[in-house]
Amino acid sequence: MLLAPTPDPSALRDPVTALWEGPLAEDLARYHEALDTALASQADYLSATEHALYQRGKKIRPLLLLLCARLVHGSGPLPQKAVNGAVCLEMLHIATLIHDDIVDDSLLRRGLPSVNAARGTQTAVLIGDMQFVQAIRGFVEEIDAQRDIELVKAVLDTAFRICCGELDELAAEPGWDTARLLAHYWQTIERKTAVLFGLACEAGVTLAGGPAADARRAGFYGRRVGRAFQVMDDLLDLAQDEEASGKPQGIDLARGRFSLPLIHAMAELGPDHRVSRVVRGEPCDEAGLRACAAAVRGTAGYATAYAEARAQALDAWRRLRPFPASAYRTALGDIALHIVDRAP
Repeated sequence: MLLAPTPDPSALRDPVTALWEGPLAEDLARYHEALDTALASQADYLSATEHALYQRGKKIRPLLLLLCARLVHGSGPLPQKAVNGAVCLEMLHIATLIHDDIVDDSLLRRGLPSVNAARGTQTAVLIGDMQFVQAIRGFVEEIDAQRDIELVKAVLDTAFRICCGELDELAAEPGWDTARLLAHYWQTIERKTAVLFGLACEAGVTLAGGPAADARRAGFYGRRVGRAFQVMDDLLDLAQDEEASGKPQGIDLARGRFSLPLIHAMAELGPDHRVSRVVRGEPCDEAGLRACAAAVRGTAGYATAYAEARAQALDAWRRLRPFPASAYRTALGDIALHIVDRAP
């Protein structure tokens, strides 16, 4: 039986920050320089709110792109198009965050006012669109080989699938049975979250000149990391307070979003439990939401959702086996495990 390695305790605490501050410090400096250049053409339209979005967060998607590039490139300066690709990828991600907040009418993002809260919905829509367009323009500008053209197609496909995932999430119905809700959930997060992680890893290998087979393997790893990341985000929504998460606790429950722990909990608690009624639209105040979140955390379904997230992370780790052993492969494995080793 294949067992995942036990990461170094310091890596378990935060391998992402350790990588940015250590082996990828030079890559991070180049990333920021390329980001400043990319944002310069939007300078007349961006406010401090948008700049804060780009500065905050751990930049895990650009990190994965650069790590996967180094997986095949090794040490030494990366091709500039790999660094630029990391910037374009983050722009695509920021676009999805802005549009998410518009759809959800969310007033907070990473503990700060969302773009729609700060600047209004109309401006936020256009700013989000601008990030999408600038991201795709950036990928197109990096074309210098036939494989790069294929990558641009993959970027466009990813953007389309993200939009499909956002629409899928809104389409779920309270009357669906558990099996249908679960199938719908996995399809939704595959499109909404996992494909962007997969694109990050596939693009990293491609932009560094790696073989197409390695790019596909990296993409498989990335999509499984993305699935684990989304399930953990769903779990943390029910566990973390607003100070830790930057958003109110139980926000998915309040909005009637069928996250994995909620689907399992509803099946366990039954249709007449307050949790199920709130998901179906029954009004609930902040104290009630906290009580519902606590009820979900007390179910076996909550633990089941965590187990499924961990299974995805372990599968991601196994997908790295065909790559030669290196510090970069180890780092990618540590990140997959770190995502689910955070206490939900």
